[in-house]
Amino acid sequence: MSDSHSDHPFHLLNPSPWPLTASIGAFIMALGAVQWFHDRGQKGWMLAGLAIVAVTAFLWWRDVVREARRDHAHTPAVRHGLRLGMALFIASEVMFFAGFFWAFFNGALGVNPSVSQWPPAGIEPLHTWSLPFINTLILLSSGATLTWAHHGVSKGHQRQSVLGLAVTVALGILFLSLQMVEYGEATFKFTEGVYPSVFYMATGFHGFHVLVGVCFLIVCTLRAQTGHFTPGQHVGFEAAAWYWHFVDVVWLFLFVWVYWWGNS
Repeated sequence: MSDSHSDHPFHLLNPSPWPLTASIGAFIMALGAVQWFHDRGQKGWMLAGLAIVAVTAFLWWRDVVREARRDHAHTPAVRHGLRLGMALFIASEVMFFAGFFWAFFNGALGVNPSVSQWPPAGIEPLHTWSLPFINTLILLSSGATLTWAHHGVSKGHQRQSVLGLAVTVALGILFLSLQMVEYGEATFKFTEGVYPSVFYMATGFHGFHVLVGVCFLIVCTLRAQTGHFTPGQHVGFEAAAWYWHFVDVVWLFLFVWVYWWGNS
């Protein structure tokens, strides 16, 4: 076919190595983590798998940006598909955290017969209105600054969008720093029962999601500086904003149920 004109609004992807390399990296990372957790080896394999996944993600998303910027492949139909995919991904993340909340309520509401009180005897929970409350204010503020940045993108105000994104990134890094301080102040260890294990799994995975969100927003900040986002086309920014607001909402549930209600 000599004519390259497309009769449909969709984007037919070229063959890509990234799904395969991402799968290989994830397998190596999981295998290394299992060996490390069981004291059967060093954590080198896990770190190697993590490095493969990180490099793959960078190159894969680089190709997606090129599709939008250079190839002009992100038509309205394609952008709709990308938004739908991000929405489904966030829905799967909701179910991921629902499992941790179920485990928490299983102990807190007396469903588990082996738990006679909550928090269990000998466990001194973290103070609700100290670092957890400060971190709540920080994340709520980051949601506001990100919304301000989104408004700047929608109106074509590049400086506003860059500034809003930069402040959001700074607040995210501050949140992670205070969470590490909070873990250092905790008097219980991961292996000391159901409460510590659920607490660290839920808050730890949330912290990991904040870290991913910070990386996402750093990329968006760099892209905003180079003028990648326009009022009519900024799906990458929208995906980052949705993800960050999801992280905010999850933390609100953690603060209310785990730190506040669970401690009382």
